[in-house]
Amino acid sequence: MTVVNAHAPGAFCWIELATSDTASAKSFYTQLFGWTVNESDMGDGSMYTIFQKNGRNAAAMYAIRPDQQGMPPNWMSYIAVANADAATDKAKSLGGTVHAGPFDVSESGRMSVLADPQGAMFSVWQANKDIGIGIRDEVNTLCWNELQARDIEGSKTFYVSLFGWRAKESPEYTEFHLGEHAIGGMIKSQAPPEVPPHWLPYFAVDDCDATVAKAESLGGHPFFPPMDIANVGRFTVMADPQGAAFAVIKLMM
Repeated sequence: MTVVNAHAPGAFCWIELATSDTASAKSFYTQLFGWTVNESDMGDGSMYTIFQKNGRNAAAMYAIRPDQQGMPPNWMSYIAVANADAATDKAKSLGGTVHAGPFDVSESGRMSVLADPQGAMFSVWQANKDIGIGIRDEVNTLCWNELQARDIEGSKTFYVSLFGWRAKESPEYTEFHLGEHAIGGMIKSQAPPEVPPHWLPYFAVDDCDATVAKAESLGGHPFFPPMDIANVGRFTVMADPQGAAFAVIKLMM
């Protein structure tokens, strides 16, 4: 088990599903990934669901609020920072947009919801009592975060400046490194013009084709058939029954 006890500033530290149907989404993901759930009242009558594997936090979910109507179901990627206020100010200075925050989440931490200059949404998290993900990089957990971008050079400049990442580039793909570790990537978006740039979480699985078949039986759908990435693994991108996009990948050993 790949246990995580802390997240360095600049590391992806949490993923959170905003959905239009929490009961359906809970059924889908618990059956697909074998996750268990731990739910708590958010104080306004709505529930915050934490998905767990082996008793450790793997992801979270909440219902889209009335003030968020019109926002499609989506997975939000969180990035750890030492100071949420400073990171928010820096993002603004680099052309980013502040959608919410900075604000405290009880005693768990402090955060902001931001968008890069192209509109890709992400959040920054200054941990207090809650570090975020406590397990990753194994089957049925988060293993990668990927930016689908329109402007590769612009995105590279923004994120490298904001988080101190190093960009390792090839003609087809850009890897983001934090120190010596690859933590995420970026690719030129091939989505229709109406689909904005966005961050996409990848979940490791032990069989990509079997996972896709199971997802389809549960009401999800792949955007394309599973395909091989040379020297990396086999993957696809799919949508859950409410339309939130994510990827699954069987990594090469």
